[in-house]
Amino acid sequence: MSSTLIPKSQGREAHVLSGIHPILGGQLLAALDRLGHGDELVVADANFPAHRVGALVIEAPALAAAEVVGAIRTVLPLDAHEGPSVLLMAAEHGVRSAVQHELIAAADTTADRVEQLERFAFYDRATAAQLVVRTGELRPYGNVVLRKGVVNEYTPTGAAR
Repeated sequence: MSSTLIPKSQGREAHVLSGIHPILGGQLLAALDRLGHGDELVVADANFPAHRVGALVIEAPALAAAEVVGAIRTVLPLDAHEGPSVLLMAAEHGVRSAVQHELIAAADTTADRVEQLERFAFYDRATAAQLVVRTGELRPYGNVVLRKGVVNEYTPTGAAR
């Protein structure tokens, strides 16, 4: 099962809600809403074998991976208890790339909550994810697993007023 996100910049009229990031359309919001505490989702680059590993794939072909992570983080808390909240696919040369630093910044978490997995271990971990969002990110190693935390309370923002 797959669906595609088309950003407003591509000429399609976007339907948005007040206070909700415009990247987060109805299908993606619904998929995020179905995730429970501890469930994982993958935000993947364009070369990631998304349809091989994910139960639900949402395509975001015109968007950078960090841009999608930043939008998701506006509605999805990260787990702060067991294990890492953010898992990166480790680069072959062992040094984090620019896209990986952007993913960490977009995830907005502390360094102790971020770990890396070797490429094939990352693929194995991704098979347990409930959602894969494949982006248009063309830079290698633009892949991240996010583990959902607990929504403790609702705080109205008054954004629609």
